[in-house]
Amino acid sequence: MPFIHIKISGERDAALATRVAQRITALTQERLRKNPADTNVAIDFIAADLWFIANKPLAGEGARAFYLNISITDETNTKDEKAAFIAAVYTAMGELLGGVHEKSYVLVADTSGSAYGYGGITQEERYVFGKPASIARRLRAAS
Repeated sequence: MPFIHIKISGERDAALATRVAQRITALTQERLRKNPADTNVAIDFIAADLWFIANKPLAGEGARAFYLNISITDETNTKDEKAAFIAAVYTAMGELLGGVHEKSYVLVADTSGSAYGYGGITQEERYVFGKPASIARRLRAAS
């Protein structure tokens, strides 16, 4: 159930946003095993003259940049899976944007299952109640 927030330098482009959302959702499924039906993506475009790297606006750099923050439930992915996801996102964004500044960032935010959820239910509760009834009762009794 990841929430993905992407900031992209440049003017608003709905067609590009659609391609980015589709590609990143696919990578999230492939690399992190997240269900696309539970994946949310929000995309913001930031004018190049308002995006600074090393105190210089991107407007003069001739490059685009991005920042991607994905919130996932802690302990659901390995370090290797997260590293592969970060590499794949950087490559994909370079393809989609026509090259990207090296100082484009990806943050995989591991969030506690008890502090993260949707539909009014935490991920921890989803985990416990997704277990067979006998296990769920024992886990619930222990808490």
